[in-house]
Amino acid sequence: MATYAVGDIQGCYHAFQALLKRINFDPKLDRLWLVGDLINRGSGSLEVLRWCYKHQESLKVVLGNHDLHALVVANGIVRAHRGDTFDPLFKADDCDLLLNWLRHQPLIVRQDHYLMVHAGLLPQWTVTQALSYAAEVEAALQGADYLDFLASMYGNEPNRWSESLTGADRLRVITNAMTRLRVCSAKGEMQFTFKGELQDIPEGFMPWFDVPTRATRDVAVIFGHWSALGLQQRENVYALDTGCLWGGQLSAMNLQTKEISQVQSHPLDQPLTPELN
Repeated sequence: MATYAVGDIQGCYHAFQALLKRINFDPKLDRLWLVGDLINRGSGSLEVLRWCYKHQESLKVVLGNHDLHALVVANGIVRAHRGDTFDPLFKADDCDLLLNWLRHQPLIVRQDHYLMVHAGLLPQWTVTQALSYAAEVEAALQGADYLDFLASMYGNEPNRWSESLTGADRLRVITNAMTRLRVCSAKGEMQFTFKGELQDIPEGFMPWFDVPTRATRDVAVIFGHWSALGLQQRENVYALDTGCLWGGQLSAMNLQTKEISQVQSHPLDQPLTPELN
């Protein structure tokens, strides 16, 4: 039995299937940890979600920003963005079933020495605090009033954490950190426009995992979201988004051995006609 963490799939169903074949994945014996952004931009979001739903007993999943975006668009809160590829999913007979399953996935998974989150953690959060804050968002997203949460989810402010935050502001900061964060200041001020490589980080900011005072330094954090960062395997830092959607690779890490397996992006995963605003 092996457990593999897999980077952002983003609807790249063919590459995903090739990766499963590469690692000889057996859903009866093995387990997958998926770092979020299961869907959107690639052509196979519907197929990816159907596969995950069918094999849910073999999976641990955390939500990414594209997964949450799908829920917002599906509920008519915002229109699809240029490049979104939700149409086949939204038109499918099992769309409601699949999106309801997606809505009930967590923001954080912890098991043994590993913690998985899509984007990042603010430096002042301990593991216990991060799990507690994630649970607040999960309760809002999975509750009867989830549309209220989705309607107030978007926005870049507040851009830093305070325990005194309440209501929509509090949930938005938690969601932004766990699904959108790449860089922040030493005090945890989040910057959301930067998506580039390490050498181009704006002055005054740093990768969230490099903040010297980060309270989660002693737990191994698995994450994705930052394709320009590429594969990272440092002490307790494992970044697995290797840009499959953009012509890179889809990557899996064996949690027992730390061995990396990769497949190249697949041409059939590229959308033929992006949806427009």
